Amino acid sequence: MINPLPLILERHGIRLEPLTAAHEQGLEAAAADGALWNLWFTSVPAPGRAPEYIAQALAGQQAGHMLPWAVRELNSGAIIGCTRYHDIVPAIDRVEIGYTFYAKSWQRSKVNTVCKLLLLEHAFDTLGCRVVGLRTDNFNFASQRAIEALGAKRDGVIRHHAARRDGTVRDTFIYSILAREWPDVRRHLEFRLSRHGTD
Repeated sequence: MINPLPLILERHGIRLEPLTAAHEQGLEAAAADGALWNLWFTSVPAPGRAPEYIAQALAGQQAGHMLPWAVRELNSGAIIGCTRYHDIVPAIDRVEIGYTFYAKSWQRSKVNTVCKLLLLEHAFDTLGCRVVGLRTDNFNFASQRAIEALGAKRDGVIRHHAARRDGTVRDTFIYSILAREWPDVRRHLEFRLSRHGTD
């Protein structure tokens, strides 16, 4: 049975640090790079809302169903985003990866591939997960493409599934990677990183 605990994950100049209140200014700056809160189909914190965003994530961690990280780029030392495990279900060895955002200047770079490799590697190789899920809004086409580019399979769409920040209701696209698929997904992600010139 999985039991995810806070820890640092690091590779290729990217560090995932357990999220704390000390990351507030960094998250504000990352969200401001591209005014990411204007994407109505995401959960990126608006200006001044980072403390509440962090508090909710840590409450989920305390309750045992979330494990959040801040994303730090080591060359600059800057916090460039946030991600987490969520909907952790120990009884069936399942976690989901989500609540992910990166500063606009780091999108379409190696960062998402590195973060997903770190999180998937920890989930499958350390925690012993049997499946890792991912989900996104039906209008978040960039997220859908990014998830599919990882090698995740789309399980389906849950209609009228969850409230957005603006009060509208989204359909949710659900994806997953099974443990038996992980070796090929890992090889795919490492190949992608090799094309970025990482070591």
